[in-house]
Amino acid sequence: MKTALANVAGNSLMKAATSARPQTRPAIARKNHRGPERDADRDNRETTGSPYKLEGLDRVVAILDLLGESDSSLSLAEICRQMSLRKSTAHRALMALERTGLIERAPSHRYRLGLKLYDMGNRAVEQIDLRARMHPYLRKLALRVGHTVHLGVLHKTRVVYIDKIEPINRHVCISSRTGTSNPVYSTSLGKAILAFLPPEEVAKTISAIRFVSFTSKTLASADELMGALERVRRRGFSVDDEEMELGTRCVGAPVFDSGKGAIAAVSVSGPASRLTAHCVPVIAEHLIRCCQEISSGFATQDPKQVLRPSAGR
Repeated sequence: MKTALANVAGNSLMKAATSARPQTRPAIARKNHRGPERDADRDNRETTGSPYKLEGLDRVVAILDLLGESDSSLSLAEICRQMSLRKSTAHRALMALERTGLIERAPSHRYRLGLKLYDMGNRAVEQIDLRARMHPYLRKLALRVGHTVHLGVLHKTRVVYIDKIEPINRHVCISSRTGTSNPVYSTSLGKAILAFLPPEEVAKTISAIRFVSFTSKTLASADELMGALERVRRRGFSVDDEEMELGTRCVGAPVFDSGKGAIAAVSVSGPASRLTAHCVPVIAEHLIRCCQEISSGFATQDPKQVLRPSAGR
């Protein structure tokens, strides 16, 4: 979930950037600038070609991305080394981020993402138009199949859950939460989207994956994932056969925009004891029909007007 949430920090990040930006010009130089344009802004535009680039803001976003991509908390020295920053510069940025609650200090003076990002990420998810458009279809599907239904989008090498519908008479609660994420290779949602992306995007995504086994059934290599994606293309749906969590099976299918690109995926999840391998074809039939109904709603739209939550991967 972490990297997706790090990108929604907004105004809080701007405050952090202001606090973290080093003062590179003496005070006397500030008296000499002409007109409303600040010297630092002019220098940024001249060196980067963009009037909107803020060095401090870029730095704190990069730190959030680094912490989000790490499987554990990081020390100041590790952050400095991985980002090629001076200790004093990194320390100022970390103090500003900690003050705003976007990161928090773990034991032994190590740093990790703060819970404020989780709250902000959830608010961002609530505002995603894609979720609002698909929610009625997901509710109907959950009633029809009697299992948990998820909606997810791709962000880099992870799939982010942007909606979840629990069946009314649920027997087991699935542990996923809206706003969190899981690796693309171990989820039916991730494989359903990845299988129908352009080949160059598939190759780029797979090359960035660091494969970690969650269960004995987790795909362990790029070759295994490529084979799984080929099966998804052949039958039109994907399966997470206890690859993310033992005892849980999921079936996924893609949602397409008017340009026939996969923009999201829907999955049906349940305990493996109830959602058995024998049930998968029937579940997949209902799921594919639901995704086709959703996709047809994009059929008359200009592809450029269709919201793509995974943009910027």
